Amino acid sequence: MEFFCYHRDRPGSTPLRSQMVEQHWSYMDQFAATMIARGPTFTSDGTLTGSVHILDLPDPTAARTFAFEEPGYQAGAYRDVLLRRWHNSLGRTMWDFSGGRPDNNRYLVLGFTLKPAADATELPLRDELIASGPLLSDDGSLVLGAAVLLEAPDGDGAREALSADQYAGIEVHQWRFGGRPN
Repeated sequence: MEFFCYHRDRPGSTPLRSQMVEQHWSYMDQFAATMIARGPTFTSDGTLTGSVHILDLPDPTAARTFAFEEPGYQAGAYRDVLLRRWHNSLGRTMWDFSGGRPDNNRYLVLGFTLKPAADATELPLRDELIASGPLLSDDGSLVLGAAVLLEAPDGDGAREALSADQYAGIEVHQWRFGGRPN
């Protein structure tokens, strides 16, 4: 089962996250083989705003354990966690992404539906997509939104990955590939 996990930073938590970086990496190392995509979100001045992890885990209990046992969460670095079942529409990991233009930025785009739906809206298949899929209910039967990681020239271009008439709200966050630095 695939899950989308987005830990949103508590304002002012960057110093705490910086202190805990090795604890975070040690924890994430346990899940490296299950990762589909990962990485931090941040503001235009580089301030961290959150951490995205998309991974394949055995069940919802394992996903909750992953999200809520993360050392930064335990220490109070995050204000909340968005944890949803997810479906990997592209069938690849971020490490399989072969695109990339030096003038593009990377973004996380989240769309939330007005009402749960039984069927997913077709997400566009574009070369700029790194990871893409619907956000699902816990049992996987209802579509609650979408999460897309992509390259785009700017935030407005990234927002266009999701049709505004299909979602009650769309969030765009600057994002970059994550993983333990070599």
